[in-house]
Amino acid sequence: MDAVIQELNGTEGENTEHRSATLLNKAEYRNLCAAEPSIPIFSNAWWLDAVAGPDGWDVALAKANGRIVGAMPFCMTRRYGMKVIQQPPLTPVLGPWIRGDQGTPTTRLSNQQKIMQSLIEQLPWFDHFSQAWNKDLSNWLPFYWNGFSQSTEYTYVIPGLDDLDGVWSRFDPTRRKHCRTAVERHNLRVRDDLPLGAFLALHRMTIESRGVAQAFTDDCLRRLDAACVEHKRRKLHIVVDEAGRHCAATYTVWDNNCAYALLKGSDPDMHHTQAPSVCQWEAIKFSATVAPKYDFLGNMNPSIEPYVRSFGTEQTPVFTITKTPSRLLRLRRGLLSALAGGHQERLIHRKPAR
Repeated sequence: MDAVIQELNGTEGENTEHRSATLLNKAEYRNLCAAEPSIPIFSNAWWLDAVAGPDGWDVALAKANGRIVGAMPFCMTRRYGMKVIQQPPLTPVLGPWIRGDQGTPTTRLSNQQKIMQSLIEQLPWFDHFSQAWNKDLSNWLPFYWNGFSQSTEYTYVIPGLDDLDGVWSRFDPTRRKHCRTAVERHNLRVRDDLPLGAFLALHRMTIESRGVAQAFTDDCLRRLDAACVEHKRRKLHIVVDEAGRHCAATYTVWDNNCAYALLKGSDPDMHHTQAPSVCQWEAIKFSATVAPKYDFLGNMNPSIEPYVRSFGTEQTPVFTITKTPSRLLRLRRGLLSALAGGHQERLIHRKPAR
């Protein structure tokens, strides 16, 4: 690993040249993704092609002795004339990928920090940067040294899918009852052969019941779905009752390390059947055939978190890394924060209605 240290350190002139070459050959990254199974699904070139377009993303690469040892894909967009690096649609996490290394913990950490520094230096100029990282990334120190900030959110993970009996035993007793009795009581069955349009209809019911807008276009999901089907990386489960009504659905994707609950949907009028629990358990059982863990990809919403927790999940931190060099954007964010704080203060001190 001395070669890594030497090559990534370089001289000041080499670093300047390295920074000026902000975008390296994406063809190299495509080849890396095809050969390296440890790259998360959301960071794969084919995934980014689907959600952002082949020209809608770029990647920074760190090399040692001609071998790629680190990569960081990112998506740049323009908003009101400002350059913003952010998550593309349907991509809950990104962040750096660093090749696994041998050696002492001290050596591994040192090399990791040098690789991250190399990736940071290759990022193009931006007015705002925001990336949610994969849950397996816990070291963001080089980004801190470069003026980035970090906030922590949580996802919920089921480990040990090779022991489904153990997974089942950790479910909340009420959740186990719902999964066990709902199928017979309401004559439910789970299908995995229905079209994507059936899922989209259920997903739309869910977001409309919550009063929020869909965060992606139907066409974007259709492109992604076609790519996932091509790469054999998705499974769609839909619960149907005896009348043929679609009750609940899960959209699962996976890589070699984990399966992910990318999207869900349900008919609010059918919640009494416990169809969402039935569908979720079916997705977990399927995930046990393709991955060692299952990630719910959140949720921190206080009305949803207890439901996710009831499946015996482990709360796991996820870092969001941000930086806003733009003074105008910093001023805007500060103003919005102050206004939100004032609103909360008025709510606290408001006299109760009689």
